[in-house]
Amino acid sequence: MSLTAPDIRFSVAPMMDWTDRHDRYFLRLMSKRARLYTEMVTANAVRFGDRDKLLAYNQEEHPLALQLGGSEPQALAEAARIGEDYGYDEINLNVGCPSDRVQSGQFGACLMQSPELVADCVAAMQASVKLPVTVKSRIGVDDQEPREALFTLVEKCKSAGVSHFIVHARKAWLDGLSPKENRDIPPLDYELVYALKKAHPELLISINGGIENIKDGQAHLEKTDGVMLGRAPYKNPYLLATVDRDLFGDTATPLTRNEIVQALIPYAARLVGSGAPLHALTRHVMGLFQGMPGGKIWRRHLSENAPRRGDDPKVLAEALALVEAEQAKRAAYDAMAEAGE
Repeated sequence: MSLTAPDIRFSVAPMMDWTDRHDRYFLRLMSKRARLYTEMVTANAVRFGDRDKLLAYNQEEHPLALQLGGSEPQALAEAARIGEDYGYDEINLNVGCPSDRVQSGQFGACLMQSPELVADCVAAMQASVKLPVTVKSRIGVDDQEPREALFTLVEKCKSAGVSHFIVHARKAWLDGLSPKENRDIPPLDYELVYALKKAHPELLISINGGIENIKDGQAHLEKTDGVMLGRAPYKNPYLLATVDRDLFGDTATPLTRNEIVQALIPYAARLVGSGAPLHALTRHVMGLFQGMPGGKIWRRHLSENAPRRGDDPKVLAEALALVEAEQAKRAAYDAMAEAGE
């Protein structure tokens, strides 16, 4: 099975500690078409750990990709098979994460230095599953020459059968920069990703890194097959509400922010009913009213009350009521100003 360009036009990046199943359920309320990714899960964790805890998800999350980390071909192949059995739509290999933990395990961005090993890994994964196997990488690490590093990795993996690459258009500096600094300090090189697509028109190339909004994503889609956003939709998730219309041509009216909260309340009730704390959900929805009347009230009520009343989903309804009161007050004030009173 292979992906097609329409399948990958927009995706939300896998982000450690962020894109868990509760965040993905929330994001899916705003876009039915965006491709979602799990946090990175190591192959050995999948093989030997609590699989339901690591891999369970809500059926509403599809299309959904499982991102794996590792550098042992047979371990990754086994983990990929397990992911396929769980019903994921894609298996993605992480060749881009710069964290210390990833480096100590000899996977993630440091694999940019071992393209033959990456090719062996994806070949083993593809031989074990019928799902698309994809690669997410940087453009290089440390003192590598980016064009040589990126093109070599892609060509090796292409020979192993990979047809979709997601490229974070920054180097990763493994020596001297923290993971946080690696998200901002190395300069972006979008032109190199465009050049990769031009050199390999037969491949699907998605671009990632520093993309702040859907308008900028549309511009990238003139030269690539897909765009992947990470921190921007986490901080301001409602930007996903226009994705299906603007990038996929769908005509369905998206849910309003208020309707999204109403849809989250029964989910929150199921969550706390399963024994999980409410904060497991509310920590992801703080930015829903970003830049809108009531946004500060929303964040304050959730941050103060969700941890303290961790088994009470009414906290969401209370926060929404405060937002709606603020919205009504602002609307009345605007009407008075328009009338010249």
